[in-house]
Amino acid sequence: MMPLPSFRILAGLFLAGLSLQALAEPQHALTLYNEAPKYPANFKHFDYVNPDAPKGGTFRQNGFGSFDSLNPFINKGVSADNLDLIYDTLARASLDEPFTEYGLLAKQIEKAPDNSWVRFYLRPEARFHDGHPVRADDVVFTFNMLIKNGAPMYRGYYADVAEVVAENPLRVLFKFKHNNNRELPLILGQIAVLPKHWWESRDFTKGNLEIPLGSGPYKIAEVKPGRSIRYVRDKDYWGKDLPVNRGFYNFDQMTVDYYRDNTVALQALKAGQFDYWLESSAKNWATAYDTPAVREGRLIREEIPNGLPTGMQGFVFNLRRPVFQDVRVREALSLLLDFEWTNKQLFNGAYTRTGSYFENSEMAARGLPDAAELKILEPLRGKVPEQVFSQAFANPVTDGSGMIREQQRKAYKLLQEAGWSIKDDKMVDAQGKPLKIEFLLAQTEFERVLLPYKRNLADLGIELTLRRVDVAEYINRLRSRDFDMIVSGFPQSNSPGNEQREYWQSASADNPGSRNFMGLKDPAVDSLVESLINADSRQDLIAHTRALDRVLLWGYYVVPNWHIKTWRVAYWNHIGHPQTPPKFDIGVNTWWIKPDAQPVVPVTAPNETASTSGAH
Repeated sequence: MMPLPSFRILAGLFLAGLSLQALAEPQHALTLYNEAPKYPANFKHFDYVNPDAPKGGTFRQNGFGSFDSLNPFINKGVSADNLDLIYDTLARASLDEPFTEYGLLAKQIEKAPDNSWVRFYLRPEARFHDGHPVRADDVVFTFNMLIKNGAPMYRGYYADVAEVVAENPLRVLFKFKHNNNRELPLILGQIAVLPKHWWESRDFTKGNLEIPLGSGPYKIAEVKPGRSIRYVRDKDYWGKDLPVNRGFYNFDQMTVDYYRDNTVALQALKAGQFDYWLESSAKNWATAYDTPAVREGRLIREEIPNGLPTGMQGFVFNLRRPVFQDVRVREALSLLLDFEWTNKQLFNGAYTRTGSYFENSEMAARGLPDAAELKILEPLRGKVPEQVFSQAFANPVTDGSGMIREQQRKAYKLLQEAGWSIKDDKMVDAQGKPLKIEFLLAQTEFERVLLPYKRNLADLGIELTLRRVDVAEYINRLRSRDFDMIVSGFPQSNSPGNEQREYWQSASADNPGSRNFMGLKDPAVDSLVESLINADSRQDLIAHTRALDRVLLWGYYVVPNWHIKTWRVAYWNHIGHPQTPPKFDIGVNTWWIKPDAQPVVPVTAPNETASTSGAH
């Protein structure tokens, strides 16, 4: 734990009867370990914005698949993109600090010196779009509604909150069950506050297309079910002059048009049908932009540095399937991905193999565990893989030729140890049942990546079937855990905390809304997650993430994929963005339309009156 300030020690000695509550002071910002925030109380704007960015124009984006809901807080339906634009949160995270929040709906924030509670002081001028003031009752209503009827992840995320109290119309207090969850005050600052007076007469559990009421910088103006959504900037937005908002939200309108195929969407970008594209395909980045618009500088390709941990993307095993419950089977299947050949032949050498769940950060495990990590891991000896203590985890490396005989020999040996053998060119168990795996997909472009993997499995008599479904079916099957393998990611922040419960803990394995896709239920991992959440300093947090990382890696719960340390974006040159991007985000909400530039395809100006078709 960080050293306590001297006045706290004196208070303990001489003011034993004084409550801790009296020692707290309202602040303009919250930090994880009580370090000083980067920006002072009188700051004017964040460093990564253009405070004088022009307002106006329409910013056109693309969405993938479809949507059928405007309620992103529940585990039903497919919600539309960018719904966070219509809601304000209690606080706003800075995008150039590891984890610091500044008041948004809350003018000031007060945290108990012993971290047993947090209090938010609301701004009296805060308003919902209908003019109704945002008050403490709305915060209490929102929290209780999310716990009762929201997606299951909220119950895990806020599990350490004992009670929320509206002390007066502008003051709300969250009391905690214990005081060693340092992240909890900050994650409560991220709550999107809902209007109690609007939701009281509606069923929160139903996902539909009724346009919801918010308090944020944008309103929903038009919905075309499954096809598009249009947002308009609220020119009377109550918070438009706050320092945390200056330089943000510069587009008068933002639209999202949905495409069921990313190949078609990319062609639409190049035809000027929308303005901005975040490229995820290395092949496309290398070969698909040889067009006159790019050569002439009208369509700009840019790589923006990404300071965030890249986390882990991988082929995820569903441990609920009996075949994957043996770690030797999972390791064998991991050996059969030839990353070096894939990177050279399919990705133009653009990627690096991912070797950590906290990749691209100081929190990634490297080499053997140090003394701090061993202190955490030793009590779990015998309950976690023994390699955690004796070997540095490393992915297999091939020569890139496409011949992986050594990996296949190792994989076959592991499968034999697990009771499998080859008969009639098929991998079968003791009862003669063949090893068949279905890989569930929603995106066509990933099929070309999986086909070489499929061939490598086939060489050992393993049948891999690629099953592509539409987005709605994919999400439903994901929620019901009806899959053998999927490709998915586990994104990480610079300060991992409560969200780790949703990734790895036993309690989240059966929650349909959690990201514990693999169905991991391991008491040792549960313990490591809880101790990570309760870390009391930055160095302690680093030691705990590295310890957890080692256990997850040696469990072979995923076949690690690859990563890149930049965001690859393409956008038309009538769009501008700040010279200094935020360190930990692309920062699209700080971009703007250049007043003297015209989009390649003119934007028609629709009526801004809010409307929807097919709402119910």
